[in-house]
Amino acid sequence: MAKWTPKHEAPEPLEGPVVATITGGTIVWFVLFLAQLPFYGWFDDHGHLWWLWTCLAGGGLGLIGIWYVRRRDAAIKRAAATADEDPAAASAPAATEQTP
Repeated sequence: MAKWTPKHEAPEPLEGPVVATITGGTIVWFVLFLAQLPFYGWFDDHGHLWWLWTCLAGGGLGLIGIWYVRRRDAAIKRAAATADEDPAAASAPAATEQTP
């Protein structure tokens, strides 16, 4: 069986309002959790309590996602600012560990 090799290069990742997208998604998860909370008894009686906890987990993971994308966005902006200040530093290769 032949090893799979790509025929073309992978496309560049899409960049957009990542922080706003993650924040909006997190808000949606928390709103869904709060909207289902009054029906806790019904969910428990019918074995669908996991719906409630899934929304809470989505909101919690969204908070981690917000923290992550904000730090990523700040790092990208810092790197762009450094590249603007010192173009030679931006084009210099990063130090890599050499193997014998």
